[in-house]
Amino acid sequence: MTTQQAPAIQVQGLEKSYKEVRVLRGVDFTVARGSIFALLGSNGAGKTTAVKILSTLLKADAGTARVNGFDVAAQAADVRESISLTGQFAAVDEILSGRENLVLVARLRHLKNPGKIADDLLERFSLTDAGARKVSTYSGGMRRRLDIAMSLIGNPPVVFLDEPTTGLDPQARIEVWQAVRELAAQGTTVLLTTQYLDEAEQLADRIAILHEGRIIVNGTLAELKQLLPPAKVEYVEKQPTLEDVFLSLVGADGGKDGDAGKHASRYASKEQR
Repeated sequence: MTTQQAPAIQVQGLEKSYKEVRVLRGVDFTVARGSIFALLGSNGAGKTTAVKILSTLLKADAGTARVNGFDVAAQAADVRESISLTGQFAAVDEILSGRENLVLVARLRHLKNPGKIADDLLERFSLTDAGARKVSTYSGGMRRRLDIAMSLIGNPPVVFLDEPTTGLDPQARIEVWQAVRELAAQGTTVLLTTQYLDEAEQLADRIAILHEGRIIVNGTLAELKQLLPPAKVEYVEKQPTLEDVFLSLVGADGGKDGDAGKHASRYASKEQR
């Protein structure tokens, strides 16, 4: 099987312990190319440890893992050229402008036309108007979008997003969700770790639940829902949630936030019907 034919990520029997604590206890999963795969679990479940192993930052005690067709242990350099990792906190320089951050990374990667690369990514992530501003003036959602944009310089085929919306407000979360959807739509494979159920439900083509170091279930959202008894049909009055109200009011202005507010309004109206 060639690199392009193989799954983007293949994990088999992955194990990792820290002294007496077994963090991963034989983890298996496969991620198809161009898909969004969510690794869902509570804090301490082993999500970040798995990502660190797949991104060659940590060595597994046992098992095998391949990313973009390359073995993470034996072909670490090839794996690093194939991936980008966005950690739990935005790794941006607040002193520089958004455009300067992007240009810096492009130059570090020795790419041609770093200015054009920066401008294209600013437009892609709806940051053109803020491109000349210092990142210290950015909102949480803007910083996260810039962080993801920086990770895409060089067009890596596989992107790891480790809890990308932790600490963000509802509007910023929706902005990041849209950015992740656009990545997959353009053919990038995304492995997303999250502890938020709604995030996995909104974004993922497949969801694996990691619990106490093991994958206890892996499938599409529809397949996971089939694990529960069939739902009973009941007619009840559905009241809008606080999130629906918040997004409807605060997201009423133009731009991305406006789109988020309109979407929330439509969602709330649909649910009430």
